[in-house]
Amino acid sequence: MIEAMWAWAVLGIVLLAVEIMITGTIYTLWFSISALCVAIMLWLFPGTSYAVQFTVFAALSLGSLAIWRRHYKKTDTSYRVGQAQGEEIGRVGTVIIATSPTHNGTIRFAQGLMGSREWIALSDEPIEVGVDATVVAVEGNTLRIAKIINN
Repeated sequence: MIEAMWAWAVLGIVLLAVEIMITGTIYTLWFSISALCVAIMLWLFPGTSYAVQFTVFAALSLGSLAIWRRHYKKTDTSYRVGQAQGEEIGRVGTVIIATSPTHNGTIRFAQGLMGSREWIALSDEPIEVGVDATVVAVEGNTLRIAKIINN
C-alpha cells in the first residue's frame, strides 16, 4: 500500500500545481487537499482498501467543495464582462427625472453606458430635471450622481 500512498500524494501535488499555475479558480484546490489527506491516511493506516480510499477522497472533495461554495461570497467588482473597472466613473449625463436623497431619479447619457442610455440615479443632494450630472459611483443597478459645479 506504500505505492498507493505515493500515488495519492503525487496526485495531490499535481492538482495543487494545476490550481496555482493554470486555473486559479480554487475548485481544484479542494481535490488536491483531499488527495493529500488520503495520502496521509494511507501513511497512518497502510492497509486501507481501495474502496475506502476512493470513498474518503470523494467525500472529502465533494464535502469541502460544497462547504466552500456555500460560504463563498463574490465581493470583487471585476466580474462585469466587457467593462473596465471604473470606466463609467466621471461620465456626464443629463437628469431627466429629478433626484434627491429620498427619491430616485433617472439620468440619460448621449452615448450608452454599460449597455443602456438611461439609468436609475440617486444622489446626496437634490438635482433638478435638465441639469448635467456626473457619475461618482455604481451601486448595484443604480448610478450615484452629483451635480457638475461650473466655476
